[in-house]
Amino acid sequence: MPIPAPAERAGAGPSPHQNGTTMTAQILELPASVTAPDHLIATPSGDVTATLQTAMPYRIGAPDIACRYPVIIGEDRVIGQARRWHRDWWVDSSAGEHNLRRPPKGIPGIDMAAAYLAEEYAAGRVTAVPLDQVRAEAPAPLCGPVPLLHPRMPVNDRNIKSALTAFAGLAAYHWRAVSTGFPGSDNHWYLACELCGEWEGPRYWSHLRGRNGQPPSPYRHDGGCLGEEKVRALITAYQQ
Repeated sequence: MPIPAPAERAGAGPSPHQNGTTMTAQILELPASVTAPDHLIATPSGDVTATLQTAMPYRIGAPDIACRYPVIIGEDRVIGQARRWHRDWWVDSSAGEHNLRRPPKGIPGIDMAAAYLAEEYAAGRVTAVPLDQVRAEAPAPLCGPVPLLHPRMPVNDRNIKSALTAFAGLAAYHWRAVSTGFPGSDNHWYLACELCGEWEGPRYWSHLRGRNGQPPSPYRHDGGCLGEEKVRALITAYQQ
């Protein structure tokens, strides 16, 4: 169920994919850990059963447009990818797809997933592939409107209504969905900023819709977009 692509708006720069280049999010590379910190790993039942200690240095790379973060070791070798879906963290590696469930309280899910992959690699249960290969195999942005719903979202009246509301909000606040339809309010959604035309990356719709009848923060993304004053001037909701 496609929706029309948003029209060009005042102050919006060219889409990163319209000019043949791919702009990247500002959060792309996290510092590599010389020694990864201890992590509590949750079993599929949700119980904390073990403390993972690993001396495998790794870093977390830029997410692709499917919101999957590569876990990288050495000279740009990827041991797997991690993604979040409905609060669970999933990893995809040469051993297949695995649901790590929710991280224990106080532990970021991406860190739990990365440490798990490092342990699996150190134990010889997964293999590494070149980062360039992973990037080449990543999904490509769609040319034209995206579907209304993410492929994992059931098609029902509630989700359709929520998706229509979300896309109307994206248009009002000058965001554009790059690849997939509405994934739910609290799942990563890969979006492009149409105000600056230079930033794209995962966002949560729950963070972009505002609360209690108030618009969201004018701080849109890393780098500050066009600055608070221009953001407020270009978006009608801030002027009401």
